[in-house]
Amino acid sequence: MKKEEINLSDWTRILLGEAPPIFLLEVLIRSIITYVLLLIVVSWLGKRMSGQLTIMEMAVMLTLGAIVSVPMQTPDRGVLQGLTLLLCAVGFQRGISYIGFRSHKFENITRGKPNILVNDGLIDLEQMVANRISRQQLFSVLRGQKIFNLGAVERVYLEACDLLSVYPAAKPQYGLPIYPPDDAQDRNGEMTSAEKAGDYKACVNCGNVTKENQHSPCRICGENSFTHAII
Repeated sequence: MKKEEINLSDWTRILLGEAPPIFLLEVLIRSIITYVLLLIVVSWLGKRMSGQLTIMEMAVMLTLGAIVSVPMQTPDRGVLQGLTLLLCAVGFQRGISYIGFRSHKFENITRGKPNILVNDGLIDLEQMVANRISRQQLFSVLRGQKIFNLGAVERVYLEACDLLSVYPAAKPQYGLPIYPPDDAQDRNGEMTSAEKAGDYKACVNCGNVTKENQHSPCRICGENSFTHAII
């Protein structure tokens, strides 16, 4: 379209485009056909596509969305062209899944692998930074599992599909309290003598628990910020 053909008062072109109004009916028919084809294709890709997605599966879903948009809207593109591209995407995904099933190394490359975020009550700061997970994101998941103390956690895994899997410790130990910031001050005043027994301190950065002088830097992360550990 040339610059001189643009007219901001041309509401017919703005609302309907340059296609005749009857094309709206064709768009409806194209959308129904494409939607049905997309449902069939997604069902061929397997049940995993309707659950939590890995990076590879998310890329396939975005590709499918880009493919189906053109046949629905463009009058000079047929629906069969979109179907051909959808079938190519299915074949590609099936091939990747088959190779990943046969090769564990290839599966790790294409789908990723779990990472340990918490190990025996200690936060793995390197993994948190590498996966761009904040402490409050981690703590919110733990609080959702009714865990309010890092000492009650044996492992937290970040799965390949970006879900967090939490494994509680068999025997809770003293650990960093993970109450919300607005609630932490009130909770510190309400801690029982049993919770404060031994005057354990927890590093607020990594969760390391110690009985040493809290003015000394943490031996794990080097930070010098501590709070009362609880059990």
